[in-house]
Amino acid sequence: MIYDIRHVTTYEYENPVSFARCTLRLEPASGGGQELISHEVEIHPRPAERNVRRDFFGTLTESVVIEAAHRNLRIDSRSRVSVSRRPPARDAVSPPWESVRDIAFEATSLGPSSPVGYVFASPLVPVLRPVSAYAGMSFPPGAGILTGAVDLMRRIRGEFRYDPKATVISTPLDEVFDKRHGVCQDFAHVMIAGLRGLGLPAAYVSGYLRTIPPPGQPRLQGADATHAWVSLWCGAELGWVDLDPTNDLLIGNDHIVLAMGRDFSDVSPVDGIIVGSSKQKLGVSVDVLQVE
Repeated sequence: MIYDIRHVTTYEYENPVSFARCTLRLEPASGGGQELISHEVEIHPRPAERNVRRDFFGTLTESVVIEAAHRNLRIDSRSRVSVSRRPPARDAVSPPWESVRDIAFEATSLGPSSPVGYVFASPLVPVLRPVSAYAGMSFPPGAGILTGAVDLMRRIRGEFRYDPKATVISTPLDEVFDKRHGVCQDFAHVMIAGLRGLGLPAAYVSGYLRTIPPPGQPRLQGADATHAWVSLWCGAELGWVDLDPTNDLLIGNDHIVLAMGRDFSDVSPVDGIIVGSSKQKLGVSVDVLQVE
């Protein structure tokens, strides 16, 4: 599958902004069955500085400085990506979750792909006893790690309601868990918290969903915006396996990876600071179209 992706972010300020510094994480990743073909970002007003680097997790991160006074900021990202991946079967044989837990804690590498970096609490994902207990219901003693993860994903999909008005980015995890309402970011954070509460390495993945579903298939929740899901380390043989609790899916060719980190704070597509207006209006639009 080859996709054209357009991701437009706009800010409208009540009063002129005299200075802005933004961090952009808008280049789709390459690897794991995905290849970046092209990528460009247009910014208006034109930045005075643009600097690119790779962060700890390997994500291309662009630092942008805008010194011209402005009341509107537009960031237009366009990418073409090729995706060809085959997820494991939902009932695939996998090692017992306890053995994966023990191996992860014994890891000697501290690199971005090492499982031990995704075992502990992170800024937006605390380890909470009720969430750990909820996840534990899917992981009886000796159960395969993938079997347990698929069951937990299925339960979140069935017991939590997708509701864009129920939460905001800053809504605490315990409140999301109590309400059982939220969006893809919330469901990913809940699943990650539950897995980490059991000692399992779980990462947060941001990305996109195809906008138009295959013939006869329902439109996936989370399309037309950035999406979020979970990557779980399932041992050396299976490696990292991606699961989408919002749609109860193992990740295949309908998902495009943008970045991976410990939680949303590591992968936010656009963040930064401004000097000026106290009120602003944010707009985000995403189109993911298959290239015929």
